[in-house]
Amino acid sequence: MLNKMFARKTITPYGEVAPEGELKRALGAFDLTALGIGAIIGTGIFVLAGIGAQKAGPGIMLSFIVAGIACLCAALCYAELAAMIPAAGSAYTYVYATMGEFIAWMIGWNLILEYLVASSAVASGWSGYFNNLIELSHIAIPHALLSNPFSGGIMNLPAFVIALLITLLLTVGVQESARVTSAIVILKIIVLLIFIVVAAPAVVPANWHPFLPFGFQGVMSGAAIIFFAYIGFDAVATTAEEAKNPQRDLPIGILASLAICTVFYIIVAAILTGMVPFAQLNVPDPLAHALVLVNKAAWAKLVSFGAVFGLTSVLVVMMMGMPRIWFAMSRDGLMPAVFSKVHPRFRTPAVSTIVSGVIVAFLAGLLPIDVIAEMTNIGTLSAFIAVSIGVWMLRRRSPDLPRVFKAPALPLVATVAVLVCGYMALSLANMTKILFVVWVAIGAVIYFTYSVRHSKLHDGDGTAEGMPSSALPPTGG
Repeated sequence: MLNKMFARKTITPYGEVAPEGELKRALGAFDLTALGIGAIIGTGIFVLAGIGAQKAGPGIMLSFIVAGIACLCAALCYAELAAMIPAAGSAYTYVYATMGEFIAWMIGWNLILEYLVASSAVASGWSGYFNNLIELSHIAIPHALLSNPFSGGIMNLPAFVIALLITLLLTVGVQESARVTSAIVILKIIVLLIFIVVAAPAVVPANWHPFLPFGFQGVMSGAAIIFFAYIGFDAVATTAEEAKNPQRDLPIGILASLAICTVFYIIVAAILTGMVPFAQLNVPDPLAHALVLVNKAAWAKLVSFGAVFGLTSVLVVMMMGMPRIWFAMSRDGLMPAVFSKVHPRFRTPAVSTIVSGVIVAFLAGLLPIDVIAEMTNIGTLSAFIAVSIGVWMLRRRSPDLPRVFKAPALPLVATVAVLVCGYMALSLANMTKILFVVWVAIGAVIYFTYSVRHSKLHDGDGTAEGMPSSALPPTGG
């Protein structure tokens, strides 16, 4: 059993995936960067900045830097493995090749949790901003259709509908989804630039004092919460099998999107906490709320408009990443084969896209997401830690394998990622940790009762000998 649990999978050589199992390669470097920005700039900037400020005060600026450093280190590790292993599945696939099947299954299981909860939370947030916008047009949606049953309503209908619409878009094609996301990304960057220009003159430096009202622990607690803002670059890695030139374009997409978004986050956080005292930012729409408080209500409407589209792009990328995790796990036999079915016309993982999209729609429409939203972070942190360890293990085990992109300063970069991500995970609420342990236990039961018995790796379709150089894609892409 131990041999099966820790057997490593040889990744199919680039360009040699069976036609019936290959996804359509349609994404370039710009598309991947736009997808990353589309996923990263959204909930973190429009919602979580105010919530994080309650933990860190004006030090939320440092929280964004700490979270950004952790993500940068993890992203460098992701970029190296993504260029070497341009297959769907992201962290799950990388860990399968470096640390073995059982750990890969648990990482994939945690990523499923991440994407389900994150997508549902974003859909719920989208609903709130959408309702604010239509109220400006004097259109009222009944409260019962805006609230879940736990809040006295019937269903959060806008959240339910937007999740289904995006599921339809993703089923039609990844290239079409990327084009929609690229257009939205340009729009929301323009909106954020307008916010910076309009809000900067309203900054009162006195609002930055005291800068660290809750000390360094407050900074780390804030980082653990707003870490949600950065997880979008993982979704870029999940589309590796749909990148035109993955060896070149994946590192560009991952690192460029992370760098651009980190700069935006720090600037906006500084302006936001300088405009009004941080205690007044504990609201679902901190940017718009702050503009109202400094008598710029007209601009607040524009920011709300940008938030609706910004959250739409986040939802597109989150819901794009989730079925590709299912697809990769199914193709390896760890989940039922139906989830690795590819649509004959659109060349998308249609079944996993539709099933996961319907689940997200019902979660967003019927359940209160706020209680379990932090579980998104702890699942992602576990994936980042595993990938950071995995890239160093592969360097030590197979130093001569060709690497188109190499993460610099290993093992330092990997060590920083592990330590900071681990510290942030420990900084999350105790209930989050308990729920995470329960989720992991459920995943372990499924693995030992189903996955290990159906794994293609143990049927002769894979290898337990690691990843030889012949299994790597050619350096020319």
